[in-house]
Amino acid sequence: MKQIRPVGRQAASRKYDILTALGAFACAGDKHLQRMVLRFMTLIVARYNWQLDELSIGQAEIAMLWSVDARTVKREMARLREMGWLVQKRAAARGRVAAHGVDLECILRATQPHWQAIGSDFVARLQTPEETPATPAGNVVAFPRAASIDLPEGTAPWDRVLGRLANEDPALYAAWFAPLRLREGQGDAASILAPSRFHATFISTHYLGRLIAAMRMEGLATGTVSVVSP
Repeated sequence: MKQIRPVGRQAASRKYDILTALGAFACAGDKHLQRMVLRFMTLIVARYNWQLDELSIGQAEIAMLWSVDARTVKREMARLREMGWLVQKRAAARGRVAAHGVDLECILRATQPHWQAIGSDFVARLQTPEETPATPAGNVVAFPRAASIDLPEGTAPWDRVLGRLANEDPALYAAWFAPLRLREGQGDAASILAPSRFHATFISTHYLGRLIAAMRMEGLATGTVSVVSP
């Protein structure tokens, strides 16, 4: 399993993946587990600082967020610590609330048996080792650029669309755009086939605008564009 670091260029998709894994894990459990995971996810979305790995919020605020009493907050937070999902970084003190970190590796280990329910592309993405470019000596950090893809004359319009997307962001292209295929459209409508429902939903939610822009550059998006799954 590769390490998920929800910061940097791919931060948005990594956060989305972690929350999706938690959701699938909860859906496979009983109502008590589902409620606990929903509360945890709500707490993360509302108050977790991904860059600092810090969740700093008082019990009264949590109780209000969850619509429960303080006793329930104490019980659920203790359970999350026992599971290893929350790690206390600073104990509560007079005038200062406790601070917790979130053990993402522990969460991924717990949810991994349910990844296949999301899709094989999701499994492959989380299990593919992440390459980290070496930092040269000195104070200047070099950011490697992928070589541009030069397409010969006569290349099919859809292949030119994929070439544009690959040149714009190679990592994003490899993770999300490369598996897409153009289906035969009806009139001005264009239909893009993704390998799974999860993949189609993610593209439609986060990257449809970028996809349409590249298609318009190649004359393929004169009408509506939809991303569908098999």
